[in-house]
Amino acid sequence: MPVLLIAGLGLLYVINASFGVKPIGLSPVLVAHRGLGQDYDRQGVTNDTCTAERMLPVPHDYLENTLLSMKATFAYGADMVELDIHPMVDGRFAVFHDWTIDCRINGTGVTREQALESLQALDIGYGYTADGGKTYPFRGRGIGMMPSLAEVLSTFPDRHFVINIKSQDPNEGVLLAERLAALPPDRQAQFMVYGGSEPVSIIRKQFDTIQTLWRVG
Repeated sequence: MPVLLIAGLGLLYVINASFGVKPIGLSPVLVAHRGLGQDYDRQGVTNDTCTAERMLPVPHDYLENTLLSMKATFAYGADMVELDIHPMVDGRFAVFHDWTIDCRINGTGVTREQALESLQALDIGYGYTADGGKTYPFRGRGIGMMPSLAEVLSTFPDRHFVINIKSQDPNEGVLLAERLAALPPDRQAQFMVYGGSEPVSIIRKQFDTIQTLWRVG
């Protein structure tokens, strides 16, 4: 093997190696993605796929990004819960994954163009089916189950969370920073924030206690 190729491979190893990164702790950290949720068929999934319509047979009664699902994951031993947020028209944050409500909920429209109270009156389990629409096992069971970010943090006052900002809007970072600034530093240190580089960079600049990350490129 040519010497230059060997040297190049060695350089790549050094650049990408993790030995220069400060470890989070001595033990693995278990992060529950959206709490406990229903699994789905991932074959051919795109960003526009309604995964609620591809649900696999129901192994449990939990829906993602709800207080009950988060409580269950912590009971099972999760160290952190990852959750998704959208700013509502009144400035509060709803905890919900999808950019629109058409897939999972008995409503239509862009999630962040709604009022929180309106979304909380709808059924977040409405669109889930594992048999092509023959049955919908969660219909009628998800009414009022979409929490606000404030509700999540007050329900779990000493738990760790990974907060996903779903947009590139810097104003969303400003709004989240205002909410987090009201918390004491020791509580702020229990959060990580990731997502769009522009809003997340605002969190990074304002808080030394909060870990942040975003995708490059």
